[in-house]
Amino acid sequence: MERSFFPHKERRSLQPLRPVMKQTLSELMRMSRICRMIFATCLGSLILVIFYSQIMRRNPFVVEGCCRKGSRNALQELYNPTQLEMSGPAVLHQARRDQVADACRVYSASSRKRRVLTPGDLKHLVVDEDHELIYCYVPKVACTNWKRVMMVLAGRGKYSDPMEIPSNEAHIPSNLKTLNQYSIAEINHRLKNYLKFLFVREPFERLVSAYRNKFTLKYNSSFHKRFGTRIIRRYRKNATQDALLNGDDVKFKEFAEYLVDPATQRDGPLNEHWQTVYQLCHPCHIHYDLVGKYDTLEDDANYVLRLAGVGEFLHFPTYPKSTRTTDAMTAQFFSNISTQQQIQLYQLYKLDFLMFNYSMPSYLRLD
Repeated sequence: MERSFFPHKERRSLQPLRPVMKQTLSELMRMSRICRMIFATCLGSLILVIFYSQIMRRNPFVVEGCCRKGSRNALQELYNPTQLEMSGPAVLHQARRDQVADACRVYSASSRKRRVLTPGDLKHLVVDEDHELIYCYVPKVACTNWKRVMMVLAGRGKYSDPMEIPSNEAHIPSNLKTLNQYSIAEINHRLKNYLKFLFVREPFERLVSAYRNKFTLKYNSSFHKRFGTRIIRRYRKNATQDALLNGDDVKFKEFAEYLVDPATQRDGPLNEHWQTVYQLCHPCHIHYDLVGKYDTLEDDANYVLRLAGVGEFLHFPTYPKSTRTTDAMTAQFFSNISTQQQIQLYQLYKLDFLMFNYSMPSYLRLD
């Protein structure tokens, strides 16, 4: 007969220990589960902190708002700079404001036209609520890049790098809020309290840039169909059927004739790409605090960003200058049109020349 390993007495004494061991083991397992949960929570929190700090390093606009209650906004910083390096540009921009005001006074004294702006006149004024900025965009004066920058400023973290935004997306109206979308009271409040700025360019250089972009590049077929066919039909004798159908080979001389033709004025406002800055941004009705120039684009643009308090995080995009329309190129195009057309074009854009202190081009034949 086999003997048990334990005597019978000892086997009986083990019976009550089993529930105790089971309970102890269960508690140990429960404590292990709690420890695992605590560890997982701590690890998750650490990952979130690291992730958040990385986002903030790359894109401070997630929570950045320079115009928090009690802080100075861009308008205050322009007129009362707290930093010495901001004083020099402030003097330059005061001179530019004075130039616009003087030209407007002369024009107002000589003109019988009196007009009050309506909300419909404000569709070119882009509003950034977070930084209290209003930007009037002028096509062919770096407006694509400025719209990209405004999307970064107003996007609250949606964008961090302006050049990551496709150019076509920058021109979708719903991506930016414009001043005409506000009530009259809201419009007046923003015009009084926000920093208002625009960028301008030598008028004829801008005009030739618009012509080159819209009429000499094959991908702009919508402009060829909308304007090119009309221009060729009106001003080209013996036009081919292909030219009448496609409108893709408009000559600069034909474009100039279209612009100065009274019939064009009767058709309605000029397209924004060759409309005057005076008509697009209404600088004689709206007091612009800052007038930037295409010649000093990067300096002026980055000055605006410093005023807005984001100069450390955001810089205006740079791009190659090789494709830009130059003064020499503009002179070449103007040599192909008549003296009369040159005079008429100067009269059309004269206010832009005067307001923004651009001298009459030396290549014009006005005698």
